[in-house]
Formats: sequence, structure tokens, C-alpha cells
Amino acid sequence: MSSAVPRPAGPFVPAGTVRIFDTTLRDGEQAPGAGLTAAEKLDVARQLARLKVDVIEAGFPAASPGDFEAVRRIAQETRGGIAVAALARCKDGDPQRAIEAIKVAERPHLHVFIATSDIHLKHKLRIDRETALAEAVRWVRHGREQLGRDAEIEFSAEDASRTDLDFLLQIYEAVVEAGASTVNIPDTVGYAIPAEFGALVERVVRLVGEQATVSVHCHNDLGLATANTLAAVQAGARQVEVTINGLGERAGNASLEEVVMALRTRPTQFPDLGSGIVTEQLTAASRLVSYLTGFAVQPNKAIVGGNAFAHESGIHQDGVIKNPLTYEIMTPQSVGLSGSQLTIGKLSGRRGLQGKLKELGYDYEGDALDDIYRQAVALADLKKEVTDADLHALVEQRASEVPASVAIVGWNVTSSHGGHATGSVTLSVGGEDRAAEATGNGPVNALFAAVDQTLQPVLGWHPTLTEYEIKAVTAGEDAQGQVLVRCRRSSDEGPGALVVTGHGLSTNIIEASLEAYLVAVNKLHGAEINGVAVAFVAPRSSESAP
Repeated sequence: MSSAVPRPAGPFVPAGTVRIFDTTLRDGEQAPGAGLTAAEKLDVARQLARLKVDVIEAGFPAASPGDFEAVRRIAQETRGGIAVAALARCKDGDPQRAIEAIKVAERPHLHVFIATSDIHLKHKLRIDRETALAEAVRWVRHGREQLGRDAEIEFSAEDASRTDLDFLLQIYEAVVEAGASTVNIPDTVGYAIPAEFGALVERVVRLVGEQATVSVHCHNDLGLATANTLAAVQAGARQVEVTINGLGERAGNASLEEVVMALRTRPTQFPDLGSGIVTEQLTAASRLVSYLTGFAVQPNKAIVGGNAFAHESGIHQDGVIKNPLTYEIMTPQSVGLSGSQLTIGKLSGRRGLQGKLKELGYDYEGDALDDIYRQAVALADLKKEVTDADLHALVEQRASEVPASVAIVGWNVTSSHGGHATGSVTLSVGGEDRAAEATGNGPVNALFAAVDQTLQPVLGWHPTLTEYEIKAVTAGEDAQGQVLVRCRRSSDEGPGALVVTGHGLSTNIIEASLEAYLVAVNKLHGAEINGVAVAFVAPRSSESAP
């Protein structure tokens, strides 16, 4: 190593620890339709901090001004020994932008990558191996020089599992010599199977494992992301790159909750290895990410799915009643499920509500607690009981609040047999009340059309609905309805159009729908007046990320 390049301080991973590198806010957000606002990314980062992940990969700063600002804000706020990472291509401009965004972090973590497989080099980058090697070394060295010996500099060889082994080992050896403290082995297209991936990781560990942490980043195209990740840990990898709910490009990434609970549940398979994850926060993290991205968690999803601890078979029920260990290899409480229901009414106190929220994985006090308390008591006026699911929904709804330049003043709708409906709305737009009336093939369609007619003359566009979903929060005729919409501006077309999500929550499903539509309107309007994108998605046209 050149004497001009500071040597990494290391080791960065204590003995007996598997470092949990969460990339929900970067690779997870690359799932089509999963874009988050800067405020929503910050909310997820705060939950990841409660989960006590070791590294939060906050985004791709060179992708947009908005993503740069989101990464910078997360780096500025995140403390408690949690590192904040930013991704950058080995391309002039990217690393500088990433360094600028994370330099305020308590523990900055620069993550640079370049593709190394022949298919990527030839058809995507159109460079040879020697050029790729030189660029990797150049930008790893730059990162080390700029951030110093105490920062984490990580290098990823994109599409490593399809890269010529000799060249892969050559590039890993070269970047470690240039100052990389972590080398990542991405199974970028989910091509590997556990036996071969474990063998590959073992070769890399033998080569550079004493000088750098070996990391893995597995995709789920063959449904093997978690299996490949665990095989890598057994082969010596000491950092795993994962996402909440397995969110990510195409079929997604290795699931954080699956990997963490496998390490915890099967200690004999991973001797003297563990993570620092507060597993009781897993369900809260899963629900928050699902809610903000609009990606529902499948009922049979391992660890956090709705059926993960449900037993219908009589034989299973009998066994669980006698001893839960007969059919449960972990307790519901260990992943943040209380197993109980809360009934709250007008006379319920703030202290009791605060304690219950903590059981559910949320820590609120002061004005925030007062707001949720008022909403819970108001809901108790409308429902027979307020359950855990209702409280989750209230907290999630609060997480998606955005500044409202467009607000509902009032609405009315009439509907008749055959689907014909007439809706009228009065909106406050920039402090001025405006009203319109429209017809539609149902009450929701009529109200949305009225909103469109109100906004078009003022904003020059109206929201175009691309997706609409309804689900009941709980069972029963008095259940709250939760509505998700996805919208773009009517003036935007094509694959690059900004698409945002909006959520609404009410015992009146029409009101929940209108609320969700207006949340989307305000996100689109906020993006327009700020001149930056709200949904932050990394560039796809020229290069993809690991």
C-alpha cells in the first residue's frame, strides 16, 4: 500500500459478531414503486436505529438532489455507534457526492462498486478488465484519502457470482491494498446456490480475510437469498447486506429478519456468532416499511407474516396449547408480537397507551403521544374497541404525514343503484377555498374527479391514479379502512414519471380514500415547488447497483 494512503484502523467487526448492513433505503427502495420521501426515509432510519442495525445504507447521493439531502439528513441525525453508508459508482462525480453526504456522520461508510463479470464489462460498461481494476483501485484510494483511516471504505464487485474467479480475487486483493476495509461479494442477479456461493466466499476469506471484512449481498431471483447469505456466514463472511421484508430489485434481497432469526435460532450451526439486533423491533420495522412503500407482506412470509405464528390444524393447535415449542421454533414476543389485544376507551390514560405502544415497538412521548392519544380516543367513539392493529395503523398513518398545501374543507357525495354518483369537494389550495362538482361511476370516482377539476385550473395538472387498494385494519363492521393510492401528475408521462403513494385511514372508507388522494396530491405538489424528486430511485439506464 502506498505510504500516502492511510491504513484502515480496523478491525471493524468484533469477534463473534455478524455485522448487519441494512440496505432497505437504497436497494430496497429500488423495487419499482417503492420510492420514499426524505421524511419517510428518515422515519425508516429512526426505526432501523431502534432495531440497532450496524450500518444503514441511506441511499445513492448522486442519483438526485433529493436523495443527497435524505442521505445527509440521516447521516447528521444517526448516532449511537451506527454507521451511515452511501453508495457510489466507481465513476468521477459519484464518490465525491457520496463523501459530501456522509462526512457529517458519526461513522461514515463509503460504498463504491463496479461491475466485474465479463457480460457486464462487455455489454454494459464497454470496458476491459484492466480498466475496471484501475477504476476500482482509484476510487477506493480516493475514499480512504478523503475520509481517513477511521472510516469504513467498502468495495463491491457487482455480479461477483458470475465473474471469472482469478480476476475477482485479483481485484479484491488490489482494493484491499488500496485501502478497502470491507470487500463485498454480491450475487447481483441471484444466480448462485448455497454450496458454490459458500465455496466462493471461503476463497475470498482465505485471500483477504485477515486484512478486511468479507461481506455478501444476495438477491432472491431463485428464492435462495437467505440460504446463500447463511452459507456465506458459515464460510467466514462477517457482514451481511439485507433489507426489511426482503424488499429490493426484481425478486428482492436477503431478508434481514430471516437472516437474524436464523443466527439466533440455530446457534449450533453458527458457533459463537450473533448480531446486536433488538429482535423485538422486527415486527414494527416490517410494518413501517410495508406501510410506507405500499408493499404488502405476504401472510406466509417467514418471521413477520400474518400467519407466521398462526395455527389452524387441530393437531398443531393441540400441540401448541400443550407446549408452544412443539410447533414454534421462536416465540412471537421475540420478534415484537405481543400476543394480546388492547381495548381502549374514553377513560383510558396516556400512560397506559404509552406503555402499550412501547410493547408494540413504538416510543412516543410529549406532543406526539398526545396526538396519538386523541386519535385513539376519537376512534373509541366510533368503534366497539381499539385493538393493537388499530394502534399500529394510527402510528403508521402518522409516519406518512406531509405538509399540506392542499387541504379538505368539506365534501359530499350521493350514489345510487347502477354505480352512478355525484361528488362535490371544497379544497383549500394555498389558503384559498375552491370547490367543484363531478360525476363518476361510484362515490370514490366522483370525488376524485371533483378534486381533479378543482386542482387543474390552479396547478396546471391533476393527479392521475395508477393504483388503488383497500384493506380492513381489523375484522367487524366497525373496522377502520386503510386505503393506499399511487398517483402521478397528469402532465407527466413515461417510465421516468414521478409516482408517489398516499395513505388514508378512517372507519368511513370514502373519507379514507379522499384522504389518501390528498396525501398524494401534497407529495406531488411538494416535489414541484421544491424542484426535486420525492421518490428517490437510483439511475437504471447505464448502471445498476450491486
